[in-house]
Amino acid sequence: MRGLLAERAELLVWLALPRRTVMRQVVRRTLLRLHPRVLRDVTSVRTATTVLGTPVDTPVLVAPTAAQHVVAPGGAVATAFGAAKAGSLVCVSCLTNQPYTEIRDTGAPWWAQVYVLRDRGLTRDLVARAEAAGAAALVLTVDTPVVGDRPHPGPASDAPWYGGHLLPTAVPGDVAIATDLTFDDITWLREISRLPVVVKGVLRADDALSAVRAGARAVVVSNHGGRQLDVAVPTATALPGIARALTGTGAETYVDGGLRSGVHVLAALALGARAVLLGRPVLWALATGGADNVQRLLSTVTAELRHAMTLVGARSPDEITPDLAGPVDTAGAQPPG
Repeated sequence: MRGLLAERAELLVWLALPRRTVMRQVVRRTLLRLHPRVLRDVTSVRTATTVLGTPVDTPVLVAPTAAQHVVAPGGAVATAFGAAKAGSLVCVSCLTNQPYTEIRDTGAPWWAQVYVLRDRGLTRDLVARAEAAGAAALVLTVDTPVVGDRPHPGPASDAPWYGGHLLPTAVPGDVAIATDLTFDDITWLREISRLPVVVKGVLRADDALSAVRAGARAVVVSNHGGRQLDVAVPTATALPGIARALTGTGAETYVDGGLRSGVHVLAALALGARAVLLGRPVLWALATGGADNVQRLLSTVTAELRHAMTLVGARSPDEITPDLAGPVDTAGAQPPG
């Protein structure tokens, strides 16, 4: 028990450490101002949408976060139960100790995160497991050729819970992340699976376009929660240009990082995201109340989003358009665009 508590404390401290990019993620979202419409019939406001064709009750999704079983009993399965109750979708980290079949049995729609490993045979096996268990998409994380320079090393990569049941026969050296990852690996994932590929960790419009041209169906604008490259551009800054670049391609754009309220979600949708992913807040909810608190978090943020939509005159996510949001220096001026 003491060992588990120590690991839990280590993980939560690791996630809470102040970094400039982490802090700027949240600060940047406070520098947006909304330009509400008035005299709109908002008797009925709904948050339901689709992501890659999967219906969800909310555009507030769950980001992949590793080793959730260290945070609370049940780990990723508890998170999936909470997401299912909230009508959301969960992206399951490949660094979990729980089989994909247990995620499937929660009833939540889910995507499987993928790191391409140096031993691509292990990646192929993991993809096959995910597809067989009913994953609706593969989420390829591309911003971690090496782990960022962090002031605290975080949980060791060879800890007993790292990797877990998904790769039970692998030795630590086999599961090292590939440093030779290229856009060709998007094509490769499409060749070994029938699942759509979402590319997570994109901060540049040209990279987003290249990913889509290689076969990605969506991108997640993400800087890994600000934990990889300090002073990397905040996702709220990168999002509008990427969303504009992908207009007309048929690809969807999602975003994570620094989202702490329904108003933040509304602004992200106005800036071009189809959905958002929450990471740290979900872990905090899981740690303090398991599946029920995960549901409460997602439902609360969704309720805040619905309330904000009512106040800006948007009856559905499709009515959340770029003219509703602008930087702080446009407050009181004409909407952007």
